[in-house]
Amino acid sequence: MRFPWRCVMVIATVMAGCLLVAACGGEKEEEAAATQVATPAETGEAELSPTSVSPSATTEEATPTVTAAGGSVPMFRGDPARTGVNPGPGVERSPKLLWRFETGDRVVSSPAVVDGVVYIGSFDSYVYALDAATGDERWRFKTDSWVHSSPAVVDGVVYVGSQDTYVYALDAATGEEHWRFKTAGSLHSSPATLDGVLYIGGSDGYVHALDAGTGDEIWRFETGSGIFPSPAVVEGVVYIGSDDGYVYALDAATGEERWRFKTGDKVWSSPAVVDGLLYVGSDDDRVYALDAALGEEIWTFKTDDNVMSSPAVVGGLVYVGSGDHYVYALDSATGEQLWRFGPSLAVQSSPTVVKGVVYVGSGDGYVHALDGATGEQLWRFQTDQAGWSSPAVLDGIVYVGSTDSYVYAITEE
Repeated sequence: MRFPWRCVMVIATVMAGCLLVAACGGEKEEEAAATQVATPAETGEAELSPTSVSPSATTEEATPTVTAAGGSVPMFRGDPARTGVNPGPGVERSPKLLWRFETGDRVVSSPAVVDGVVYIGSFDSYVYALDAATGDERWRFKTDSWVHSSPAVVDGVVYVGSQDTYVYALDAATGEEHWRFKTAGSLHSSPATLDGVLYIGGSDGYVHALDAGTGDEIWRFETGSGIFPSPAVVEGVVYIGSDDGYVYALDAATGEERWRFKTGDKVWSSPAVVDGLLYVGSDDDRVYALDAALGEEIWTFKTDDNVMSSPAVVGGLVYVGSGDHYVYALDSATGEQLWRFGPSLAVQSSPTVVKGVVYVGSGDGYVHALDGATGEQLWRFQTDQAGWSSPAVLDGIVYVGSTDSYVYAITEE
């Protein structure tokens, strides 16, 4: 079944989709309720005595036992190459709720965590800064529409897009606005910021390069349709997909096109670039590996539904989710499937990897921790609705948003 797992994404650009999301949420809740008593065979193909934790079994008022300090996850997927690798350490067993923070609407934005602060957007139109150890609100900044974009935090500035068509630069300490840049369409894409330049795609069909200090536009490149994924920036090249079905490679300094590669459908997955190869999913149900310099196909892997999840790449493996309800581990050189893990609903969340453990949300409302080598489930933690946000993992805490309107911080018992 293709439609329900796409609902949250569609409403980010189509207001009429709100009613559809409500319908989809009902389907999800019914199916998720069934997983409460599911056996290992029902909850995944490779499970290892999973620990299931519900927020109702824990308390957000508990005194924190850990302190978030040192290291950072400054942007979506962790770095400009979008590798999906976080510094950790992670949560390998016995998860418990450290805190949860309630926003006013769904949270599909993925958190950035820098200097002990979690930065994240919500469909209530706010960007939030939360204390990473306690969940206390430090500040909030109001835009004029949903914030689907995931913040990038660099040199004391928070960069984020909004469905109100603006890219914002905010003071990381106070939330004060430094500048805003208006595009001609909504912004679902999450910015990549590198060497004083911010790169972001828009539903206006353009890739925008902005001066990170002033918000002035340096260049723009027009694709054939709206852009919803986030750019990767590696060695002077910007890589990004578009609704026109192409993956583009652009010169980071000038915006000049270096190559384009045609997939069979829209590209909502954000590319990951590692060791000269680019990995990306497409709505044509495939995962692609391309030569990053030439744009030539190296291999392709077929799933049974759309691939909107963005790949994580580390240690010779590619981890990616699919609308067919599976998380896949593929050989990065050949595309051969090594394992797959099946939650009960679609996987739109992008996996995060820390020291051999894969963390990912899914439509069944759970955050899953998987053994990266075998796909066996180490634990799962239940939120109240679907998890499209991608986890940020730092200092023994997993931070993630949920469509139940909460931001969660999960740690070990």
